[in-house]
Amino acid sequence: MPERQQYPSRRSLDDAPFLAAATGRTPARRPVWFMRQAGRSLPEYREIRSGIGMLESCFDPALVCEITLQPVRRHGVDAAILFSDIVVPLKAAGVDLDIVAGRGPVVTDPIRTREDVAALPRLNADSVGAVSRAVEMLVDELGETPLIGFAGAPFTLASYLVEGGPSRNHERTKALMYSDPQTWHRLAGTLADTTITFLQAQLHAGVDAIQLFDSWAGALSPADYREFVLPHSERVFAEIEDAGVPRIHFGVGTGELLGMMGEAGADVVGVDWRVPLDEAQRRVGAGKALQGNLDPAVLFAGDDAVAAHARRIAREADAAVAAGATGHIFNLGHGVLPDTDPGILTALVDLVHSL
Repeated sequence: MPERQQYPSRRSLDDAPFLAAATGRTPARRPVWFMRQAGRSLPEYREIRSGIGMLESCFDPALVCEITLQPVRRHGVDAAILFSDIVVPLKAAGVDLDIVAGRGPVVTDPIRTREDVAALPRLNADSVGAVSRAVEMLVDELGETPLIGFAGAPFTLASYLVEGGPSRNHERTKALMYSDPQTWHRLAGTLADTTITFLQAQLHAGVDAIQLFDSWAGALSPADYREFVLPHSERVFAEIEDAGVPRIHFGVGTGELLGMMGEAGADVVGVDWRVPLDEAQRRVGAGKALQGNLDPAVLFAGDDAVAAHARRIAREADAAVAAGATGHIFNLGHGVLPDTDPGILTALVDLVHSL
């Protein structure tokens, strides 16, 4: 189990709207950033990544720094998010996997038995030293813009390992949970250790907030989430609490799980586009900030539609804050789609700042 950490003092960004909204203070403007804001929607990203594999990119500090900065320069967003991938710590630990274009992460030898779990390599913080160096470079470059670090949650990492890659139904993952709960919890606990180590490395290097992605948790029923997932996500958040930075929790299709995702220990709960923010607040309860939740597809519908939906979300967010949410961070309800016009995103940032 990762040891308790003594984190270094952090840079002071008291006036940053993103951090104010995430910590229950009143921001000077409504903050906005976008999941996958650094990526294929940007021509400068496609140019700099040409001929370079995804995982190779994630272990090149200078390249990570430049890609992370691109949307901050172009869009004027209120936070940068570290350019990386949720399987980076698995690769760094020694798991044989690759990110295949058009498919996603593919694991050479899936993890499906207790023997497989026992043999799963553990992550050493030195193995993600390139990521730490990228964070240090970014802290120097970003000035007053906060940097969000991130990692994949134990359930989502486990799903990739058990299924061998992305899955529509997660049938092998669920079969392991139901047929051999002891092995499942051993696997999820090991992956929680990996996630904690990866996040702690980023925190020691200077990130100003973290986001835990549980991308596939929406495939679970509330009962299964509470039994098989919640304890491990709780431990991740508890182990990094001493860092004193905002902690965000996000998953897709998790409307029925929002209350428990709030229980896991995050300060901010990310909401996808399926649940209005005022309803999300009711499910999460008072005392948490909310993040979200414009449907990424709306960005293809023209300026008027984008503006109308953005204003609606702002109204729902204001209602959520009036009912007990501690703040709102504008975001999409999932990541920026690759064919999105970057100009639409820049205009959306300007609009959100004016609301």
